[in-house]
Amino acid sequence: MDKDARNIPALQQTAIRAALAAGAKILKVYESDDFDVSLKNDNSPLTRADLLSHETINSILQKEDESIPILGEEGKEIAYKDRKDWNAFWLVDPLDGTKEFVRKNGEFTVNIALVEGEHAILGVLYVPVKDIIYYAAAGFGSFKSDRAAEKGVARLMESAVRLPTDDNREIPPVKVVASRSHFTAETESYVKKITETYGKVDLVNAGSSLKICLVAEGSADVYPRFGPTMEWDVGAGQIIAEEAGCSVTHAETGERLAYNKQNLLNPYFIVERAGWNIT
Repeated sequence: MDKDARNIPALQQTAIRAALAAGAKILKVYESDDFDVSLKNDNSPLTRADLLSHETINSILQKEDESIPILGEEGKEIAYKDRKDWNAFWLVDPLDGTKEFVRKNGEFTVNIALVEGEHAILGVLYVPVKDIIYYAAAGFGSFKSDRAAEKGVARLMESAVRLPTDDNREIPPVKVVASRSHFTAETESYVKKITETYGKVDLVNAGSSLKICLVAEGSADVYPRFGPTMEWDVGAGQIIAEEAGCSVTHAETGERLAYNKQNLLNPYFIVERAGWNIT
């Protein structure tokens, strides 16, 4: 992809369109109860919806610009030697929160990010059951729109609200968002330290990358992730959070998360809302 010729607004609209189309495929499976669940090598679930979403997103992104490679959870594994020199690529999780999908609690998302160098410069995160979409691009801000599929790309972007939408809450209590499926001993210890400092903590449980968006919009203060995630789980959420003024940093070094590493496993990280340093 020629950096000088890149059209970020057009690529953003393509990513939104791909997320909405994938969401529609996912919902058909979700409402049918015919999930066709299998287990991957790491014992995480894989459903027919994951595969349909993957195929839909890849088709739309490649049709727009086949020169931009795609790295995603359900795609073939691409060796580091073949991707280390990529200037830019799509980072895709076609269904983030498959466990939440199988449990039918609605807390799963479609994640699409465009990464340039080591960082996401564009992100779209769609919540199909709630029909809410979050999106952002570097330097353009972060936005949220409801009734997304109903409105379509143009109308949802016209009516979207800029994030954060809730940044004037008093602290305490500190609102900590945590994983439904990965509440670890490290997370419990982290929450305990915040409680000791601020006196009161409200714990908000949520699934998938929706947790990052809760911090981005200001309805939660911090999301500590002391559990395994892959790059495609976080890329879209990170640019959405950062463009809303939040930070997404390595839990130990405080450095901004980077992408297209040799090992695609993320380090433990912490998301903190705009204007507030919880730790």
